[in-house]
Amino acid sequence: MTETVRPPTQAPTEIPTFRLFIAGEWTESTSGRTFESVNPADRRDVIGRFQQGTAADVAMAVSAAWAARPMWQRTPAPKRGEIMYAFGALMAEHKERLSRAMSREMGKVLSEARGDVQEGIDIAFLMAGEGRRMFGDTVPSELPDKWAMSIRQPIGIAGIITPWNFPMAIPCWKMMPALVTGNVVIFKPSSDTPHCATLLVELMAEAGFPPGVVSLITGTGAEVGDAIVDNPDIAVISFTGSSETGKRIATRAAARLKRVSLELGGKNGVVVLADADLDLATEGILWSAFGTTGQRCTACSRVIVERPVVEPLLERLEARARELRLGAGLDESTDVGPLINPGAIDKVASYVEIGRAEGELVLGGGRASDGDLEHGNFFEPTIFSGIKPMARIGQEEIFGPVLSVIPVADYGEAILALNQTRYGLSSSIYTQDVNLAFRAMRDFETGIVYVNAGTTGAETHLPFGGWKETGNGHREAGHAALDSYTEWKSIYVDFSGRLQRAQIDNQPS
Repeated sequence: MTETVRPPTQAPTEIPTFRLFIAGEWTESTSGRTFESVNPADRRDVIGRFQQGTAADVAMAVSAAWAARPMWQRTPAPKRGEIMYAFGALMAEHKERLSRAMSREMGKVLSEARGDVQEGIDIAFLMAGEGRRMFGDTVPSELPDKWAMSIRQPIGIAGIITPWNFPMAIPCWKMMPALVTGNVVIFKPSSDTPHCATLLVELMAEAGFPPGVVSLITGTGAEVGDAIVDNPDIAVISFTGSSETGKRIATRAAARLKRVSLELGGKNGVVVLADADLDLATEGILWSAFGTTGQRCTACSRVIVERPVVEPLLERLEARARELRLGAGLDESTDVGPLINPGAIDKVASYVEIGRAEGELVLGGGRASDGDLEHGNFFEPTIFSGIKPMARIGQEEIFGPVLSVIPVADYGEAILALNQTRYGLSSSIYTQDVNLAFRAMRDFETGIVYVNAGTTGAETHLPFGGWKETGNGHREAGHAALDSYTEWKSIYVDFSGRLQRAQIDNQPS
């Protein structure tokens, strides 16, 4: 194991410059260019300068990964799991430091940032255990004196491309199963959260992942992302982000028949039936819609409500949403933090204008810039009522704090409204009727279904992902995540001492 080499520390008054991580060394990009990461709650606060990576940097990382791959693949899986466990323990030790860094760079409130880090810890510990499981099958052979079994083996080099909204959890969701199964990884984070990625990789090096097993390349999707997707030696791509970008990645990767795992957009709905506990539903909807400022693929953006309870639910939602406090995530009294960047503000504002023509604006609808919010990317929690199921703000992913209330006549209309979308990630139903709850579990066309809870809050030991344009069938978290990074090998051992011809010899006499 090599000693961890950390990026140079800077005086507090200086803006630090961070580097790429290739072959166990922190190094500058071949481009000689850098970009800045800023605090979305106060754009005057520059977190650091980061390397503008290039295709040449990706090529160097691939060379280092290729050299490290045989050694890492031959490392016993339980030993790989031990290194992973050490990484999880370091994350736990540094949880508060990581959480505060995340709140500053990404903007989510501190309690949510702590949850983000905890997800990374949880998946590291879960996948560390897979180093001693990673089950295949041992089955009876159809012939005498013959052994039949299957095992998992790593694919090779994995390109990991992650978003900014869960800047520590999602990289861990992807890298931990890739690494425990014996792959080596090249990690490209979002350009909005390169500092979070750097902190993660620092701890990975400290935990003992050998040089070349993990590389970090910061930079744009056009330069770094495309270079990862197009590189012939990178055999598997895992991407979380927009459906449009996911389709483009899948198309490019198809030319080389690469394995591609996509976790993409969502337009998640909560169904509230007339017998629901409206106070409980209100709390779950508010958390799902306005937590992380609506910047979650699992965020609730549609509430599909039986008409008899539309008004009482709206009254509750409006009253509680008015109490939400906007501000910097590092302020413990903040309920809703900033959007990630000015472009996100423009996008949300454009959808609010669309919504004004499609329904009634109940609350919010504008940028927030008073007082301490002046230099941040803040937008008011927004609620529309009277939205039709096929309206644009009821169909298109906004990725911001905008909630549409859709009235329906009954459960049948609710199912139709919920499923009439091109996405299928998460859904929820609030009801006291156990029969309808079980019907919803069957009928909802989503990868995740909640009963009497909001649309967010996945646990790491169950598979995470969705149907339709939310992905391409792969899953993150849980043991199902291993499927994205492994090939199956079937093995037969014939100890009969004679030629046996399988089905030919297995015919009835």
